[in-house]
Amino acid sequence: MKHTVMLHGVIVGHSELEDRVPGSLEAAGRFRRGLGYELVQPVFRLFSEAVPMPGGEPMDEDKLERYHAARDRLGLSLVDASGRAVPTNVIHIADYGAEGVRLEVLLKDAT
Repeated sequence: MKHTVMLHGVIVGHSELEDRVPGSLEAAGRFRRGLGYELVQPVFRLFSEAVPMPGGEPMDEDKLERYHAARDRLGLSLVDASGRAVPTNVIHIADYGAEGVRLEVLLKDAT
């Protein structure tokens, strides 16, 4: 099912969130950038600078702390294909450029 990441009414991008274990609060999938992605890309590139390898350990704790603060201030939201809000605790876009871009979310409940 297609999910859309929004920034105050602007489409940031889409994902099928195809990598989800039923009953789990974590969901992830390939992320397709929307026109509004350029508004948030610097925040998520900051993460890739702090953690240079996907799934790796932080190399720059200061950048990682700045990333978390900036990400939390963005106010991103997630909606499903029917336009209903999907409650989340965290929305993260892993942007490693040529390595690919993935959407990772932590849901508030396992529905």
